[in-house]
Amino acid sequence: MSYLVAVPEMLASSAGDVASLGAALSAANAAAAKPTKAMLAAGADEVSAAIASLFSKEAQAYQALSAQMEAFHQQFVQALNAGAGLRLS
Repeated sequence: MSYLVAVPEMLASSAGDVASLGAALSAANAAAAKPTKAMLAAGADEVSAAIASLFSKEAQAYQALSAQMEAFHQQFVQALNAGAGLRLS
């Protein structure tokens, strides 16, 4: 038999902490978005252009994944808050 103890105040506090972490990550991702998406080639040769293009594509893929992770994070925080609210009522 398993037991689970959920303290509403701790759930609410954890939700606040997780939300703060998410805000910091969102700010860092936003700050990194522009410089990483628009990388300039280091030189005028084909290899430099190809590498810059590769890094730009990877940055765009990262930003897309980051947006999905942010949506999941928001749902997780909502679930923590909902769990705390259920225990309080």
